[in-house]
Amino acid sequence: MQTNLADFIKDTAAGREADAILRSCVHCGFCTATCPTFQLLGDELDGPRGRIYLIKQMLEGQPVTEKTQLHLDRCLSCRACETTCPSGVKYHRLLEIGREVLEERVPRSLASRATRFLLCEALPRNWIFKPAVRIGQLMRPLLPAVLADKVPMAAGGVRLPWPQPAGHKRRMIALAGCVQPTLTPNTNAATARVLDRLGIELIEVPGAACCGALRYHLHAQEKALDDMRQVIDAWWPQVESGQVEGFVMTASGCGEHVRVYGELLQHDPAYADKAARIAALTRDASEVLAAEQDRLAELLRQAAVGTGQRVAFHSPCTLQHAQKIRGVVEALLAAAGYQLSPVADPHLCCGSAGTYSISQPVLATQLRDNKLAAMAAGSPAVLVTANIGCQTHLQGGSTMPVRHWIELIDERLRAAS
Repeated sequence: MQTNLADFIKDTAAGREADAILRSCVHCGFCTATCPTFQLLGDELDGPRGRIYLIKQMLEGQPVTEKTQLHLDRCLSCRACETTCPSGVKYHRLLEIGREVLEERVPRSLASRATRFLLCEALPRNWIFKPAVRIGQLMRPLLPAVLADKVPMAAGGVRLPWPQPAGHKRRMIALAGCVQPTLTPNTNAATARVLDRLGIELIEVPGAACCGALRYHLHAQEKALDDMRQVIDAWWPQVESGQVEGFVMTASGCGEHVRVYGELLQHDPAYADKAARIAALTRDASEVLAAEQDRLAELLRQAAVGTGQRVAFHSPCTLQHAQKIRGVVEALLAAAGYQLSPVADPHLCCGSAGTYSISQPVLATQLRDNKLAAMAAGSPAVLVTANIGCQTHLQGGSTMPVRHWIELIDERLRAAS
C-alpha cells in the first residue's frame, strides 16, 4: 500500500509506525472473512480492510467525520484479522493510532463523553464498582431490560476459601483485577487452590488492582499508564527480592495487557525496565498448569469419579488472537475428564470486548446470541471461558451457567481429595 502521510504526523514515532503498518497491507481481504462486524453488517467499512483505508485517509490529511468515528468505534479490537492476515499486518496498533488522532479531530457527543467518563472512573475502582453492583442487583427487577441485562446476578453457591499458606518453596502472584473480585471472586481462589495442590503458593498483593487495559482502550491513556505504574509499584518489591517466580493471569484480557507493559512504558525511564521485566514474567493460568502437566495428571488420575461432563469452551479473543494461546485450556479440560462439545466458528468474538457491550449494545447482543447458539449446539451441561468480561457477558444471555475453566479443574482436584 502506497502512503503519503500528512505533515502533522509523518515525522512522529506514531506516524512512522503507522506508515510501516500501512505499507505491509496488500489489500488481499482475507481479514474480512474472520471479522465479526463485517460478518454481521456486510459493509466493507466495517471490516479491517475498509477501516485501514479510513485510517490511511485520515493520516494523509483528508477530512474525517462522524462516519469515520462510527466505523472505527464498531471495531471490537478482537484481532481475529491478525490471526488470518498472511502479511502480518499489526492492525490493532494502526487502530490505536487512528483512534487517538480521531479523538482529537471529531468531538464526541455529550452523552458519549459522559458514558466514557463514568466507565473510566467507576470500573477500575472497586470501592465504587462493588457498591454500584450491589445496588444494581437489588434494583434489577425494576430496571429496564436493556439495563438489567448488564447487571450480573448475585453469586450463588458456597464460596470456598483461599488455601492457607503451606510453606511452599514456589510462589507466584495473581492480579486481583478491578471488576473480577466483585463479579467472580471464586476465580482467583480456585486458581490458588489448584496451584496449592501443585506445590505453588499464590498470593495477591494489595495495591495491584486494575491493569490499565480498560482506560487504555477508552483512550484515557495517561490514566491507564498511571494504573500500570501502580501495579508495577505494588509488585516490584516482590520481584526485586526474588520472592516470586512470576505472575498468574486468570483474566485473559488483563494478561494480554500486562504482557505489553514493556512496550507501552518503554519511553518512561523510571518504569521501562521494570515494566519489561514484569511483562516477561507474566503467564496465563493455563500456561502455568500446562507447565506442571505431569504432576497435574498424577493428581487428576485420583479423581476419576464423575468424569465425562460435557462442556463448551469459548476461547476469548485476548487468549487466542492476542496472546496466541490456543488449545491449551481445551487440553487441560480433557485431561481432567471433561468432554468438549464442538463450537462452530470458535474464532469469532462473543461481543464483550471490554466496554463494547455498553457502547455498541445492538452488535454486542447479536454476537453474544450467535456465540451462545454455537456453544449450546453440542448440548453441554456448562459453558466455560477464560476472561471475566466474556463470562459475565455470556451469562447475561444464558440460563446455563457460564464459569471460568479453572473452577472445573479445581472441582476435579477436590473430588480426588
